[in-house]
Order: sequence, then C-alpha cells, then structure tokens
Amino acid sequence: MKAIVRERYGSAEVLTLREVDRPVAGDKEVLIRVEAAGVDRGAWHMMTGEPRVMRLVTGLRRPRSSALGMDLAGVVVAVGARVTQFAVGDEVFGSGTGAFAEYATAKPDKLARRPAGMTAVQAAALPVSGATAHLATRTANVRKGQSVLVIGAGGGVGAYAVQLARLAGATVTAVCSGGKAEFVRSLGAETVIDYTRTPLSGRYDAILDIAGNRPLPLLRGLLTPTGSLVLVGAENGGAVFGGLGRNLHAKALDPWVKHRLKAPLSIARTEDLERLAALFAAGDLVAPVDRTYPLADAAEAIRSLEAGKVAGKLVLEL
Repeated sequence: MKAIVRERYGSAEVLTLREVDRPVAGDKEVLIRVEAAGVDRGAWHMMTGEPRVMRLVTGLRRPRSSALGMDLAGVVVAVGARVTQFAVGDEVFGSGTGAFAEYATAKPDKLARRPAGMTAVQAAALPVSGATAHLATRTANVRKGQSVLVIGAGGGVGAYAVQLARLAGATVTAVCSGGKAEFVRSLGAETVIDYTRTPLSGRYDAILDIAGNRPLPLLRGLLTPTGSLVLVGAENGGAVFGGLGRNLHAKALDPWVKHRLKAPLSIARTEDLERLAALFAAGDLVAPVDRTYPLADAAEAIRSLEAGKVAGKLVLEL
C-alpha cells in the first residue's frame, strides 16, 4: 500500500510517499481502508519530534514508528477476534494509527459510525480537533449567557470551539488573524479581535486558549473573578518543553485561586465522536474544511498548516 512515512525527525522534507506493507489488525483493533485523513498540529509534532520531551515516548534519536497521522474516515475491511462494535463494510471515522496511508488500524473505542450525509472529507476533519474543542468547552462549563473568549479561533480546534460555545448559548469573542475574521464570524463569533492589530481586553466568564503563547497573568486579567481558563495544546514554549511548562504552572496554581485553571488532555472517544456526529447531522455543527490535498502532497499540507495559512482544517483525500 502507499503511505506517507518518515525515518527521522525534521521539517516536511522528511516525509516521503512509499510502498509499505499493509498493517494487520490486532485482536482488539479494526483495519480501515482510508478514504480521507485529517491534518492537524499533532501530525506536525510527531513529524518534528517537538517539544523534544515527547521523544521519551516516540523515540529519542529517531521515531519508533515511521507512520504518521491520526484523524481518518473510511471503511472497515477487517476486524480483530475480540472486536464486537464494528463489522466489515461499516463506514467509520475517528482516530487511528498511521492515517496518512491507504490502510490504517484503529481501536474501536476511538471510532464511530459515519452518519448519512457526512462525507469522508468532513468526517476526517472532525475527530481530534472536534473532540478537543468539545472537552475544552465542557471543562470550562460554558453555558447560556456567558461571555467566552476563544484564542486561536481560526484553526481546527478553535473553529469547533467557537461553534460549540455558541451552541451552549454563550456570546463568543474570537481571536485570530485578520484574514480569518470572516471565517470565524461565519461560525458564530459575535466579535472578532485581530491579534496583529488589537490587544486583548475585556472580561470573560471563560477563556479557551488554543494559541498557547500568552502568559497566565495576562489571561487571568481577562477573566471575571470566578472565571475559567482552559489551555489547549502546548505550543510556542520552546523546543524542549513547548507549552507544557505553562500548562503545569496552571494546574499547580488552580487549587489556590478563585479562577479555574485547567489544561486537560484530549482523546477522541466513541461517545464524543457520536455526540459531534449528531450535532453535524442536525445541522448544528459544520466541519470547517479549508481545502483538500492528495496523499502525495501531505508535505505541502503540513507546510501550509505550519505557516498559519489554514482557516479550519486540511484533509488528505485518498
């Protein structure tokens, strides 16, 4: 089968399209013929090996696995002996291993059936980013009548966070570059702040910080006295630890202040995917796909993501 692989950490130049052996589903896995694969910051982190602390798990000198990609949508072609949730022929989406390939494996508890009316491209844009935004809004306890600030609203997670906060009945202020202003307004943001021109101001019941590069004192200064700050991701904090230091600082401070300071770890689970799929099927949630690329152009897709030129999500279409 064809797959995007890399044998070392680095920029997009380390990615190559190769013929590799088709994976085999384990007893507790399913094998999926991939129709589309989502491109997100997680793939960039795995490609570069940054923050470098993650290499303790992924491989110190070089990646333990050459495969890349998590978000996928496709058709089940084989199931493990202990899998009962899915059968051959089911159209599914979710989070798997080595999604940038013609075939990939996944665990059943990270998959859901694709609803009627949802294309493979739309489904592949949903899992990790949608589940992360769902967790962030839930952790912040976003609800009707609140004022919510979404920082990094123009990206994949941010685009879903804006929509979910609006669905909860909150008034949303979105922070993004000026070129993405109309995009985030179309998702339900009532106010848009161009961070390249206007400093942040005001008071908010909840802040969902997806950009990951503003100090805690500044963000806490934007909260109401008992407001919630949820940090998503670990960006822009240096090559070694990324934003993990800020996240750990927030967790350590949380018990001692009136503000709620959280930095949850997100995993796309079946129940979350089903909830998001139901919202999509009802017309309450859109999959914000900026554009698609063929599998062979995965490196170009990641370059676009790295350059900040993406409004919403990128998807590889097989």
